[in-house]
Amino acid sequence: MSEPRQVALRWLAQGGFISINVWEWLPSAPSAAPPVLCVHGLTRNGRDFDTLAQALVAQGRRVLCPDLPGRGLSDPLRDPKGYEPISYVQMLTTLLALEPGQVDWVGTSLGGLCGMLMAMMPGNAVRRLVLNDIGPFVPGAAIKRIRDYVGRQMEFPDLAALEQHLRQVHAGFGALSDAQWAHLARHSAGPGKHGGIRLRYDAAIGVPMQGTGEPPDGDMWGLWPNVTQPVLVLRGETSDLLLPETAARMAERPGVRLEVITGCGHAPALMDPAQVKLVTDFLG
Repeated sequence: MSEPRQVALRWLAQGGFISINVWEWLPSAPSAAPPVLCVHGLTRNGRDFDTLAQALVAQGRRVLCPDLPGRGLSDPLRDPKGYEPISYVQMLTTLLALEPGQVDWVGTSLGGLCGMLMAMMPGNAVRRLVLNDIGPFVPGAAIKRIRDYVGRQMEFPDLAALEQHLRQVHAGFGALSDAQWAHLARHSAGPGKHGGIRLRYDAAIGVPMQGTGEPPDGDMWGLWPNVTQPVLVLRGETSDLLLPETAARMAERPGVRLEVITGCGHAPALMDPAQVKLVTDFLG
């Protein structure tokens, strides 16, 4: 497997500058097509897209896979209240300011939410948008499920234990091979405080979600008509985050294509050849 190069982006967050890590994949024979920006989910990182990125690079596409603040190799925020979508959109806007033209956007879960917010803005640079198991409506019950496990940073004795945890928490990724789970675990691991290893994200990312009782539904239907680009919606067959009725309503808009991924919940890992082909064909 080829490796991406690392690019450091200095971003002025609330409280001061931090370093944002971006994984950049460069084709040997570039095409005239715009670059592809791949944005990961809540607790994940840019290396989740390695399989998809290599397929896009083979088509001559340049691919950018940032680690959001507090994830992967990017610095944590000094103020955890900044761990919210609007902050991520501001950071990604800084990244896109370095690009001269349009981009195609692939977003899984939180990354797709950021993509929708960006695509709604007048004068935005998004040409095509792939929403991986996310839409303009997220039920409160799914938000509560995520809230209950985010922020509980655990330490594991070894990589095998961390991988087993990932297999349980992210069972919705689908039927991945042992090599694929090992890949995700290797790029999710960071040094722990007590000699073990931990997941490579700031436990404080859960601070904005903290609270008691049932969280309200996340409803952005009023803004959905502002997304006018061609959109590919991928829905995990058993997803509790992107409900069937939400996906069907999204697909009523002209230019929106819906694909249901069997054997997956939240969210398809985009490591299966059939899933990768859906994305590369749509962006091609």
